Amino acid sequence: MNKEMIIVLDCGGQYSRLVASKVRSCNVYCEVYSYRSGIDKISKLNPKGIILVCMRSTDADMSKDVNATVDDKYKDISDFGIPVLVGEELHSQNGDEVIKEFVEITCGCAGDWNMKTFVEESIQSIKEIVGDGKVLCALSGGVDSSVAAVMLSKAIGNQLTCVFVDHGLLRKNEGDQVEEVFGSKGCYDLNFIRINAQDRFYSKLAGVTEPEEKRKIIGEEFIRVFEEEANKIGKVDFLVQGTIYPDIIESGVGEGATVIKSHHNVGGLPDYVDFKEIIEPLKDLFKDEVRLAGLELGIPEHLVFRQPFPGPGLGVRIVGEVTAEKVKIVQEADAICREEMEKVGMNKIAGQYFAALTNMRSVGVTGDKRTYDYAVALRAVNTTDFMTAKASEVPWEVLQKITDRIIGEVDQVNRVLYDLTGKPPGTIELE
Repeated sequence: MNKEMIIVLDCGGQYSRLVASKVRSCNVYCEVYSYRSGIDKISKLNPKGIILVCMRSTDADMSKDVNATVDDKYKDISDFGIPVLVGEELHSQNGDEVIKEFVEITCGCAGDWNMKTFVEESIQSIKEIVGDGKVLCALSGGVDSSVAAVMLSKAIGNQLTCVFVDHGLLRKNEGDQVEEVFGSKGCYDLNFIRINAQDRFYSKLAGVTEPEEKRKIIGEEFIRVFEEEANKIGKVDFLVQGTIYPDIIESGVGEGATVIKSHHNVGGLPDYVDFKEIIEPLKDLFKDEVRLAGLELGIPEHLVFRQPFPGPGLGVRIVGEVTAEKVKIVQEADAICREEMEKVGMNKIAGQYFAALTNMRSVGVTGDKRTYDYAVALRAVNTTDFMTAKASEVPWEVLQKITDRIIGEVDQVNRVLYDLTGKPPGTIELE
């Protein structure tokens, strides 16, 4: 797409993604690249300006090496006459104003990148890419895949088939809710197929405890199910996924990137995929931008602003081995958590909240009997971009109500904890 752009060069600073999000809030498109990216690559993107987000490290030698490289890049960039802002200036209280002034005044950006334009151009681009081909969309029912599905539907109509794989790792009753919205009785004109593959996923995950391995297993099994379904419905040329920009960044895709975790629709993909091409129409958007795109597409607010849910589902909200029994426990606890949070309006404050199942078991007392059951961890965070987050200040009486209900209503749970960890150093999901 022909648009003005600001480049953020990540020189080891942990705020690169946040800076990119702030630039986009000025209605200017922005992408993050490693400081190792060649100057020729950067100049070909024809950016209006470059922001260097520099390293603050206790490792003096590492900082020296990085900063020396940054100094060299800075000199090269300056030769092209592109405005450059050094990232160190962005840690001050007026960091937002510094970015806004740099983008609008120093770089002279018009600020004409918006969701209406993005949606229109994306739909046109999809039409050109797909032509008369057939497309299979991986529909999870979450915000990202739902927006991607509606966008594809508007672009290519009945050339699209949406496959919803119920992997048995969804929230309570979510499979039925997804079918109600997108199925034959729903409000969208989609070719909708539901695959009940719970036992298949549980079997693949049996005995697996390592988080990355779980993510990769779930990602590969997703693809294999889609391939099998594609064979049933005839030749399919393209696969659509609801990948968003934080997925790509956190999966370590790109030069010099650090892998935080593999997302099932990015780093979790197997080496071989039996499709001509994978289409990811939202891969350039942050989560808040995906929601705005959804509204532009006419998707109802209650769907657009629903609680985010990871592709691997409860597989990354169960610490350790995943079993049908554990899934049932966390489904019930999570439903209680979300119900009580919404009652007091936390859905208007916290960006995400849920219950997860730890692998810790401890001694407790129920009635006059000794128990040795699981501990559930509650998680609620305030965030705008999902790249950084702080624990939400949930009222004590709300936490107490959730705790009492979970222990009283959910079997095999005798302890409830509240996770106060921010991101960083933690991630939003437990695994």
